[in-house]
Amino acid sequence: GAQAAQRILALSGINDVRVERIGGKLTDHYDPSSKVLRLSDSTYASTSIAAIGVAAHECGHALQHNKGYAPLQIRTALVPAANIGSKLGLPIILLGVLFGMNQLFIQIGIWVFALAVLFQIVTLPVEFNASGRALRMLGDYGIMSNDETRGCRKVLSAAALTYVAAAASSVLQLLRLILLFGNNS
Repeated sequence: GAQAAQRILALSGINDVRVERIGGKLTDHYDPSSKVLRLSDSTYASTSIAAIGVAAHECGHALQHNKGYAPLQIRTALVPAANIGSKLGLPIILLGVLFGMNQLFIQIGIWVFALAVLFQIVTLPVEFNASGRALRMLGDYGIMSNDETRGCRKVLSAAALTYVAAAASSVLQLLRLILLFGNNS
């Protein structure tokens, strides 16, 4: 995984991104603020199609960052708001309920939670685009054969569906909160 990532970055003309190992499972990510591509233990040293696909996907994010891909820039700008929304939205709503259905708290909580939902929606095109870039680079740079690329496509598609499920779940949760507490506004 690490070797594939380094090769993809070099062939893409990206020489200012480091590739590092990070502990944990499913912790692979590209950090645009420090220009570091971090690969989990299961990806970093693995030669499996899945690991190389994941590494290439993260390189796709580095390429998005390098090219100024607008949805990535929007997602990056939303990170602080999404963190606040995901941590404080529901507790603020709960405070509103505890304080006698205080509509101000409830409305603020819903809007704050909506920021986290917006982040997940903006994440979808970013993730699909990174996977598309990864598959093209793996083929164009001769890292994988056509058969291997087809297998990799299945892995990346399955991973993308987790983002779709998370976004759908969040949208439904937001709609539920609006229906429960929206007070017709």
